[in-house]
Amino acid sequence: MKNIKYILGFFLSLALVTSCQDDDYVFGELVTPSNVSISAQIVGADADNPNGDGSGFVNFETTSENAITYSYNFGDGTDVAVSATGNISHRFSVTGLNSYVVTVIASGTGGISSTSTINVEVFSSFEDQEARDFLSGGLGNSKTWYWAADKVGNIGLGPNNPRPGNEHTYSQYFTADPWLSDKLCMYDAEFVFTQNSDGGLTMEQTVKRAYTPGDFAASIGVAGDTCHGIAVAPTLVGVKNVSMSPSSSTATIDGDYRGTTLNFSDGGFMSWYVAVFSVEIIEITESTLFVRMTDSSNSDFAWYCRYQTDNPND
Repeated sequence: MKNIKYILGFFLSLALVTSCQDDDYVFGELVTPSNVSISAQIVGADADNPNGDGSGFVNFETTSENAITYSYNFGDGTDVAVSATGNISHRFSVTGLNSYVVTVIASGTGGISSTSTINVEVFSSFEDQEARDFLSGGLGNSKTWYWAADKVGNIGLGPNNPRPGNEHTYSQYFTADPWLSDKLCMYDAEFVFTQNSDGGLTMEQTVKRAYTPGDFAASIGVAGDTCHGIAVAPTLVGVKNVSMSPSSSTATIDGDYRGTTLNFSDGGFMSWYVAVFSVEIIEITESTLFVRMTDSSNSDFAWYCRYQTDNPND
């Protein structure tokens, strides 16, 4: 009996040794990328226009030794982009002449990386004066907007990432009926757009409402699917500057949207609070505004909001 125990013990020990040997991995030589070099070509740049033709496009090329991939942070708040070759094109969309610090991370085997930066000054002349006039009523005027509470689709939800059949361009998941019961607290919000004599555009919420949908509310630890005030969303208050930039999302391209994005300064937003301060215009007229935005708590969610100049509460 004692001999049997010794034999079993021997085989168990052998199995443990074999198992440990099976878990040994060989990663190969770990080499840090070196001689990282970045160059930038601003599209349309010449002696008369050193900062480009106003399109905002810049072509980047990064080379190095022993790099596998290159990750670009363009310094303008857009997502990091990855290139296997080091070549990539990016559009800087903030209107005017702006300086950006572009950072490139060259990654080698085992995740070892080297970083390099380059400064670029890019001119973007994008403008949508018609949309500016629709929002405000023209130079020197103001216009008040309201939720389209009495319309189908005053709120909608759909996927953000590209899907077959262009489902990412409309509210595939959910489309609100008029006067949706759990949204009643937000339907009296008001938004005043003003265009000064120089063409500058501002927006102010004069009736303060920050509606927080469920998933986003959970991400910041507050009650969801209800309205909050400045305790939850302090950027509700104040006049916000509004700039316009070209929309470049897949949804804008595939959905044939207008191609204009509204950017609100200082954390501005139009009542629907998901900590996103830019919206893509889908459609706009003198009396209607239909926009799309992402959700900062879930990158697969895209929200759709409808506004109008007729007060539905009258």
